[in-house]
Amino acid sequence: MKVPFADFKKHYKQYQAEIDQAVSRVLNSGYFILGPELEKFEKEFAEFIGEGFVVGCASGTEAIYLALAACPVGSGDEVIVVAHTAVPTINAISMTGATPVFVDVDPQTYVMDVTKVESLITPKTKAIIPVHLYGQMVNMEPLLQLAAKYKLFVIEDVAQATGATYKGLAAGSIGDFGTFSFYPSKNIGAFGDGGAVFTKNKEHFDKLLMLRNYGQSKRYYHDIIGINSRLDEMQAAILSCRMQYLKVWNKRRREIASLYTKELASLIDVLQVPAIHADNEHVFHLYVIQVEERDHLQTYLMEQGVQTLIHYPIPAHLQKAYAYLGYEDGSLPVSEHIAARILSLPIYPELRDEQVKRVIDAVKAFLKNRKTKLCQLPVVQHSQTPVPAI
Repeated sequence: MKVPFADFKKHYKQYQAEIDQAVSRVLNSGYFILGPELEKFEKEFAEFIGEGFVVGCASGTEAIYLALAACPVGSGDEVIVVAHTAVPTINAISMTGATPVFVDVDPQTYVMDVTKVESLITPKTKAIIPVHLYGQMVNMEPLLQLAAKYKLFVIEDVAQATGATYKGLAAGSIGDFGTFSFYPSKNIGAFGDGGAVFTKNKEHFDKLLMLRNYGQSKRYYHDIIGINSRLDEMQAAILSCRMQYLKVWNKRRREIASLYTKELASLIDVLQVPAIHADNEHVFHLYVIQVEERDHLQTYLMEQGVQTLIHYPIPAHLQKAYAYLGYEDGSLPVSEHIAARILSLPIYPELRDEQVKRVIDAVKAFLKNRKTKLCQLPVVQHSQTPVPAI
């Protein structure tokens, strides 16, 4: 039995009638850019996230860029962000001319270690980007306290956590901006690239509308310098018809994650399963384990017909593109430690229970023949000082 990491063809076939109808509706309308389908989706998505406004754009990367530009963040500014993320998060900062300043992650949840942020704040710091990674949110309350103390913008990167919550609040609704990706593999994906920015601030919303469309306040009147970053009608129509299934799909992801954890947690001496922060509802965009002999396990699983990926093997601060920042091996010990040991197992709504069992059995078979121990960093003890509610 083969277990692919994703199965887009199977997914399309399951919802083909609705998707084809949405595509046909757009083609027959003759309206392809900034039309009624986008307006409809933006309203629906805003209602899903919370009371506020949504601006559809061309990608998750440009969603972050647009949010930064709306602050505005630019040359000479610094933005605090994790290195353990998809590099596009960092690319968006570079697009503004600002400098990324990297903070390490929590060794258990793999998201931003908020206790390490304040020491990195300088007079140049303009914003913080908490990346809600793998489907789990950052500990937002203390982060918002810091942001308020130093008058910083908070831009949530929700690319991998659409539908997740923190103390009952939706991912993307807590900071100044929430940025989303609709890349096909995401919990709600388009059939191509796409993204969106959420904000509760009407002035920010109006500026985002201009920024995504050449800086125009109305046609041919360019009040600010903008870019071309628009979610097209086709993708908006597809996303709109898929919105109704997002909660169901996230529920299925949690079910699969529960199956994995139930069977693999007993291997704690050689394998680490995902940890879930008590305040979070995880939506498991990815199910990421940590194991000492990661590369050998990945090779073995591929031989058994199980496809896996690594998210992400090289932290951003060690990428050649960011060598100019001067970070070295050991700069972010937790990020570097987990990058060498993490492995993402297949998880998507169409994955059958028997396929999940196949993955579990293959992992267990490999580990049974290995006498390795998981080399863990010491658990970081966070402050238990109470913080006010958001």
